[in-house]
Amino acid sequence: MNTSQQTDPLIGRLVDGRYRVRARIARGGMATVYVATDLRLERRVALKVMHSHLSDDTVFQSRFIQEARAAARLADPHVVNVFDQGQDGEMAYLVMEYLPGITLRELLREQKRLTLTQAVSIMDAILSGLSAAHRAGIVHRDVKPENVLLAEDGRIKIGDFGLARATTANTATGAQLLGTIAYLAPELVTRGSADARSDIYALGIMLFEMLTGEQPYKGEQPMQIAFQHATDSVPRPSVKNPGVPEQLDELVLWATERNPDDRPADAAEMLDRLREIERELGISPVVARAAAVTYATSDDGIASGDLTAVLPEDHTLPTATVDTSDNASRLRNAARRRRRKGAWLVILVLLLAGLAAGAGWFFGTGPGSMVQVADVHDLSFADAKARLAQDTLTAVQKDENSLDVEAGVVIRTDPAPGTRVDQDSSVDVYVSLGPAEASFDAFIGTPKDEATIVLASEEIAVTDQSDFYTDAAPDTVVGVLIHPSDGSDDIKCGEGCSAHQGDTATLWVSLGTLPSVVGMPADQAVGTLADYDISVTNQAEEYSDSVADGAVISMSDREDGGWWRPGDETSLTVSQGPRPVEVPDVNGWTIRDAVNELESQGFSVDPTIDDSELLLGFKAWDVYRVRGMNPAAGEFVNPSTTITLTAGP
Repeated sequence: MNTSQQTDPLIGRLVDGRYRVRARIARGGMATVYVATDLRLERRVALKVMHSHLSDDTVFQSRFIQEARAAARLADPHVVNVFDQGQDGEMAYLVMEYLPGITLRELLREQKRLTLTQAVSIMDAILSGLSAAHRAGIVHRDVKPENVLLAEDGRIKIGDFGLARATTANTATGAQLLGTIAYLAPELVTRGSADARSDIYALGIMLFEMLTGEQPYKGEQPMQIAFQHATDSVPRPSVKNPGVPEQLDELVLWATERNPDDRPADAAEMLDRLREIERELGISPVVARAAAVTYATSDDGIASGDLTAVLPEDHTLPTATVDTSDNASRLRNAARRRRRKGAWLVILVLLLAGLAAGAGWFFGTGPGSMVQVADVHDLSFADAKARLAQDTLTAVQKDENSLDVEAGVVIRTDPAPGTRVDQDSSVDVYVSLGPAEASFDAFIGTPKDEATIVLASEEIAVTDQSDFYTDAAPDTVVGVLIHPSDGSDDIKCGEGCSAHQGDTATLWVSLGTLPSVVGMPADQAVGTLADYDISVTNQAEEYSDSVADGAVISMSDREDGGWWRPGDETSLTVSQGPRPVEVPDVNGWTIRDAVNELESQGFSVDPTIDDSELLLGFKAWDVYRVRGMNPAAGEFVNPSTTITLTAGP
C-alpha cells in the first residue's frame, strides 16, 4: 500500500456521521478526492475534501460550495452528479458520484492520439454535458482532459465545476484563472473575462489533441504558451495527422477562433455541427471502455492502443428488394437460398478447422504465450521491479514529475496494466520525481493580477495577500512569498526564484503612499490616518520654535519596522509652541539699559515715559529709571511677548 495512503489521517474516518472513507483517489491543488461508503444509502461515493490550509479562506470556501451548487443544478447523463455538500468541523466536503475508470488525460498518455470514432464519441458526450451546463447559465471555465472521466461501464462524463460561474458573471480575477494554460481562451489571457465561448475554445484545443496526440502550442515558459493563444491561430489537425477529414479540421478551427464572436455561441451549437459531421462521415458515436483488452483500428489507419479501445461500428448493408410475383422468381429465390445455406456450411467447417489449428498456435507461440503487465502503481520502483520480474518482465525506470504522486512512487507503466506482452519484454516504469521545479523572473512592480496568472500557470495558487502603504503604484506587487508544499522554509520570490508546482504563495501588494501628517493640526492628522485605517493610540506634547502650537511635530515609526499597513497603530508628537522663558528683573535700571537687556533676550519692549518730565530737558532714556514691569519680573512667558515698562525720574 502507498505510504501516503497509510499515513493519511482521513482513511477509515467517518465523516459527518455518514461517510466512511475507504481510500484516496486523487489529490489536486484545492482538494483531495477519496472513495467512501455512504452508510445511510449503502453505496460507494466520491468524497472531495478541501485542503485544511484553505479551510479559513472564504474565497476558496465559496468556490467549493459554488461547485456543489453549479453541478447540482445539472441533470445530464454526461455530467458527474453531486449528491451532497457539508461541513464536518473545519473540514468542507462534497459528495459526488463515484465512477471507477480513467480520465481522458490518462487515455491520451497511453494512446497518444485517438481514432476518429473515439475522438468523435468522447466529444459528443462532453458537448452533451456542457450543453446542459450552458443552458443552465453555467460556464465550466476549466475544461481539460483531466476533468473528463471515462467510466469502466462505458459512460463518459465531465466533472469538477470548481471554477464554474454564471454566464452573466463573466469577469475573472487573476486568482480564479487556475485552469491549465494549454486550454486557456485568448480572452482569458488578454482581458481576464470568460463566457460559454471560452469553454468552446478549450474543447477545440482538446479535439485537436485527441486527433493529433499533441497540443497546438508549445513553449519553455507558460507565458509563452499564453502569448500564442492570444496572438496565433490553431493549425489544422490534418497537418499533424493526414487522416483527419476536412470536416473535423473545420470544426477545430471554428471552435478555436481568437475572436469569441467567431466561435459557436455555446456547446449546443457546436454539438449540432458535430452530429452533422457524424452523419456525413458515417460515424456512430460509441462508448469508450476503460481497461478494455480489444484492439481496434479505425478507417484512418491509427491503432487505438492498449488501454482503451472503441468498439467498432456495425455497418449493416441494406437488403435488396426482389420481385417474387411469379413462380419462376420464387423458384430462383429458393435455389439461391439453398446455395447460400450450402456455402455457409462449408464456411462453418473451414472455420472450425481453422479454430482447431489456431488454438495450437495461440497457446504455443501466439498471444496465449504472452504475460499480462501487473498493476504496480503506488509501489516503489524496487518493489515494482520485483513484481514485474515474477512475470519475466524487465522494469526500466523512467522519471516523471507529478503533483499528485509523492516522489519515489510509481505513477504508471507503459504498456499499461492488463496489457498482454511477450515474455522477457521490457516495461517502462514511470516513477514520480514529485512536483516539477518552477522558475520565475522578478515580480516586483508587476500588476497583482498578472503575477497571479504567472504563478497559476505553474500550478502555484495565491492563497493570501498582504497590503502595504509604499511609494509603488497601487495594486502592484512589492513582494512574493512562496510556501513550499513540503513544509520547508518560505522562499522570498519578489526578485525571482525557483519553487515547485503545487506550492502556494502570498502576494505583498502596494496600496500607494501613506500621506504625511506633519504640520497638520492634531485633530485633522488623527482623522486623516483613520481614513487609511491607521489608529493613533497616543499623543505626546513638546515645545517647538518652528511648529505652531497644536500642530503635529512628528509621527512615530512602525513598531516592527517596514511599511505601514492597514490596522497598524502609531503615536503623534504635538507642538506646544516655543518654550516659555523667565522675565528678567530690570526694575531701577535706566530705560536704555532695561530696553537693551530685554531685547537681547528676545522680548519686545514698550517703554512708558511721563511726557511732562521731558519738558525738564533731561535725557529721559539715560536718566529715567524703570518703576514697573508688565509682565512682572520672574514670570515665565512666550519669548515673543512684549514687555511694557513704566518709567520715571
